[in-house]
Amino acid sequence: MGMQKKVVLITGASSGIGKSIGEFLHKKGYKVYGSSRNPKHKELNGIHFVKLDVTKQETITSAIDFVIEKENRIDFLINNAGKGITGALEEIPEEEILHNFEVNYLGVLRVIRTVLPFMRKQKSGMIINITSIAGYMGLPFRGIYSATKGALELTTEAFRMELNPFNIKMTNIAPGDFATNIASGRYHTPVYENSPYKKLYEMSLKEMDEDVAKGLPPIRMAKKVYRVMRKKNPAIHYKVGEPLQKISIALKHILPDKLYEKLLMNYYKL
Repeated sequence: MGMQKKVVLITGASSGIGKSIGEFLHKKGYKVYGSSRNPKHKELNGIHFVKLDVTKQETITSAIDFVIEKENRIDFLINNAGKGITGALEEIPEEEILHNFEVNYLGVLRVIRTVLPFMRKQKSGMIINITSIAGYMGLPFRGIYSATKGALELTTEAFRMELNPFNIKMTNIAPGDFATNIASGRYHTPVYENSPYKKLYEMSLKEMDEDVAKGLPPIRMAKKVYRVMRKKNPAIHYKVGEPLQKISIALKHILPDKLYEKLLMNYYKL
């Protein structure tokens, strides 16, 4: 009997980083299921699509049940579904803040909690949470995004210890700016004409879009995920990004808080 292919479930697999990871893992011999809120295909480039909306528990349950029924197992869960959000913290509508936490934080938690009983039964599994370099620092006009990703980083740290007895591994991979369509899917708080933040926020928006446009190709992220999946004991945090983005995290641990804040403010021209 041939080796059974390892089964991977990736949320948010219809575009960008998720799609890149799925296609790459398929080429490496994994059986790949990718979720999307409204799948346009049953199967594309080796990714078998399932309908899943991280804000709706019943869709999570039915997607995971479907994969288990077909494959009898899920070896890897890659939580990639996420949404960008920008705006001055004072001005972002509260329902948009709640929705962002629903998708980026609670949604991930729901998927993890639904997969865990199956992984515990098979006595193995690895969960990879795609966070963000923005999760390591409160960034101006990206404060809510930073908060959702930072919350996920910390939750992973706690989860790892709780899951240790069950041979279930968990890790975070934090990308910096990648050339994907995340900017188009972002919720942008409008630039209000009479806003005290108007000038600074407008400038920041321009910078953010330029950063994404100049970002790294998503295949870099796919290769990193693949390398991490093959580790027996993955580290707690991985970062993938431009050297400057990775250095910025290291500096945060070394520099006095106010000096670090000054560097960020200079970088964002505030």
